[in-house]
Amino acid sequence: MPISTTSRSPPVLDFSAFYGSDAAAKQKLVAQVRECCLHNGFFQITGHRIPSSLQEKVMDCSKRFFDLSLDEKTKISKANNSYNRGYELLHSQILEEGTAPELKEGLYLGEEIPSSHPYFVNKKLNSGPNQWPTGIDNLEEFQQTTMTYYASMFELAKDVLAAVALTLDLPEDYFGSFVDGAVAAMRFLHYPPQPPDSNERLTRGVGAHTDFGSVTLLLQDEVDGLQVWDRDVEQWFDVLPVKGAYVVNLGNMMQRWSNDRYKSNLHRVINKSGKERYSIPFFFNGNPDYVIDCLPNCAVDEPANYPPITVTAAILGGYNDSYGRAERYKQTEAGKAATKRVGID
Repeated sequence: MPISTTSRSPPVLDFSAFYGSDAAAKQKLVAQVRECCLHNGFFQITGHRIPSSLQEKVMDCSKRFFDLSLDEKTKISKANNSYNRGYELLHSQILEEGTAPELKEGLYLGEEIPSSHPYFVNKKLNSGPNQWPTGIDNLEEFQQTTMTYYASMFELAKDVLAAVALTLDLPEDYFGSFVDGAVAAMRFLHYPPQPPDSNERLTRGVGAHTDFGSVTLLLQDEVDGLQVWDRDVEQWFDVLPVKGAYVVNLGNMMQRWSNDRYKSNLHRVINKSGKERYSIPFFFNGNPDYVIDCLPNCAVDEPANYPPITVTAAILGGYNDSYGRAERYKQTEAGKAATKRVGID
């Protein structure tokens, strides 16, 4: 059954059919996911296996972290390491060319990889121990909740990838070697409300961008702000929060894999609500050494649009672009300010 696109907002799909024994219901779900992947690569899912109690606890952890003083948060700055774990200041990133640095702060987290692990020793993508905020109340509970949630999201991402494999007429376990030894990045994000007089063309919680990895699963709070670009009608549409649901979107790897058949779509956050907004995205990046190459049934009658690329190269290229863009912006603004001061003096 075709998905209604009357509202043009990404549809909400009941993912429970993926786990059930009803073959027809599962086939219907796969068809719906396929339609979303072909349209704009976005949908929401309910009926997953993440308990609402765990969602609420991890969102509380996020809010507790951002309530800490700036001094406490910067003690675990991600600048302390080279593997992308720790606190990210406001205005650290520019994902959309031509906008100001983004109005968000974050905490990067991942699997707890000790310094003795081969991934850390060999400096694999995003691999190392987490940095934990020692100034937070009940740190042990904070860590336990965060890592329990991370592990649960890792399993859900694997299930979503299995469903996507079925949409491409591939075996459910096709992405097994990509998943084996995979790394993922989870971020606690906080978006202060945009100033009422801010220029929306310049000020973004997150600028318009596509994600770098394979799939992203996003837990939103009740405050809206996420928007998705609809290529067909060339408009932005809100992705309204659905309690307990995950927003799922395809990343650039999936578009490369499918030879542009599936979409890694533009999305952004503009927090005009006047409220604090919190979200927790989970970026499934895959095995760092895995080579992304065109899927065998996606270039039958046409050449591959992209050369092969490793997961590490794909992800680091996106990081370097967005963070480098923010640094260049700050240097330019500092230069303008210095020139103005000299002119006044």
